[in-house]
Amino acid sequence: MVLVCKQVFVSGRVQGVFYRESTRQQADALKLRGGVRNLRDGRVEVLVAGDEESVASLIKWLKTGPKLAKVSNIEVIDMPSESIDRFDNRRFEVWMTI
Repeated sequence: MVLVCKQVFVSGRVQGVFYRESTRQQADALKLRGGVRNLRDGRVEVLVAGDEESVASLIKWLKTGPKLAKVSNIEVIDMPSESIDRFDNRRFEVWMTI
């Protein structure tokens, strides 16, 4: 199993539509680690770590998000694999806005 770590920025109507909580639920179902937060510029940031296939599944889901969201763009950045150690063991959390 290949472990990967990604940083994803999601743009569009992604705040105030349960995007963060829905992302947490999706990530939990996929057994991923990391977190999601709103950014002051209106985007959502997702930091995710886990097996390659599950991370790819979450990224695919992020392109549409929950029912009320309207995603216009996502930017995916590869992170070094040692970044996985930054995340709480086996948890995906909703973080405070920065």
